[in-house]
Amino acid sequence: MYLENTLDFAKSMDETDSLSRFRSEFIIPQFGKTHPVYFTGNSLGLQPKKTKQYVLEELEDWANLGVEGHFEGRRSWFSYHEQFTEKTARLVGAKPIEVCTSHSLTTNLHLLMASFYRPEGKRTKILCEAKAFPSDQYALESQLKWHGFGLEHLVYVSPRAGKFLIEEEDIYAQIDALGEELALIMWGGVNYYTGQYFDLKTIVEKGHAVGARVGFDLAHAAGNVNLDLHAWGPDFAAWCGYKYLNSSPGGVSGYFVHERHALNRELPRLAGWWGHNKETRFNMEPGFDPLPGAEGWQLSNAPILGMAAHLAALELFDAAGMEELGKKRDKLTAFLEFVIDEVVKQNNKKEIIEIITPRNPLQRGSQLSLLVKEYGKKTFDLLTDYGVIADWREPDVIRMAPVPLYNSFEDVYWFGQHLNSTLEALAKL
Repeated sequence: MYLENTLDFAKSMDETDSLSRFRSEFIIPQFGKTHPVYFTGNSLGLQPKKTKQYVLEELEDWANLGVEGHFEGRRSWFSYHEQFTEKTARLVGAKPIEVCTSHSLTTNLHLLMASFYRPEGKRTKILCEAKAFPSDQYALESQLKWHGFGLEHLVYVSPRAGKFLIEEEDIYAQIDALGEELALIMWGGVNYYTGQYFDLKTIVEKGHAVGARVGFDLAHAAGNVNLDLHAWGPDFAAWCGYKYLNSSPGGVSGYFVHERHALNRELPRLAGWWGHNKETRFNMEPGFDPLPGAEGWQLSNAPILGMAAHLAALELFDAAGMEELGKKRDKLTAFLEFVIDEVVKQNNKKEIIEIITPRNPLQRGSQLSLLVKEYGKKTFDLLTDYGVIADWREPDVIRMAPVPLYNSFEDVYWFGQHLNSTLEALAKL
């Protein structure tokens, strides 16, 4: 793709973008700035315009129907989560029986690890990436403690000395080295800090080859990169709804349990009544009878207001399709990469500012992480003053996510202008 850091080029790309119409489906905050740029959809996605309508409709049904809304509302609360099943399956490359929407991300990870982290004998170790998202680290640490193990049973794969990215071959070497000591691989699909997208298919193959279970935290992957979970074959996965999926702050979580576990009634789990056979659920009798597939890991009835927000967002993803979103993602991220390189070169800052996210589009999604070696926080603050909403991570990284569903090529152009103004201002300090 020919690239040019001009406003005319950016506008021409937007004019030929088949997904540009989806931008008008979102509320774009202006922040009182000229040409504001929202590049933090990897932290909290923007609000779809239909979200308010869908939430208000549920509030109206609650007001008018009370408890009868479970069965008489315009969208039955009793089966509310079933509206998401087909759409979610398409989103992550799964079969409908393998996915469900409920709870929050870390809750789901704990519920799934209760089933799939089953240490026995010398098979006790958990493998994960170094600098995984903190919630994952805390969840893994607590799982070990719950089973009576020390933190030495948690094994990390780190970048090599002086590097930011993890070499894939180092992951596989560690899996082989742990061998029959490895009980679980719990890996992030896209590293939140660097934006590195891992070869999940091969991780599954290598993990299963040594007899380990494999699960993924897809918080920064779902709605961002193209997933094929059923074919890849992890035992489980979970993701949040509030980043790329735009489903409200702290929004509901989706999760995946592979079809091969769908009918295993003996698989240990922490049960709740919404995972019980729906035909006998209201008999209120003892004896848990799990629903087949991912639905059997539900605990309580659905949080309807959060689900309503999720519905508004998921409809947009389903209309756009991940295949087309992926094509725009790669073009948009490549344009941002090009613009950053041009501005950094123009301001003679190549030794100061570095993109640490992989340059290979196959190893990243809609994120670029900038390492800023001097005036890092000052650079971020000045960008914010100009109207760039990005994400600061200590000690020296700015994360940016050009989201294809609502960001435009013109957004990328204006980011470049704001970055140039920032670097010019810093040069005067």
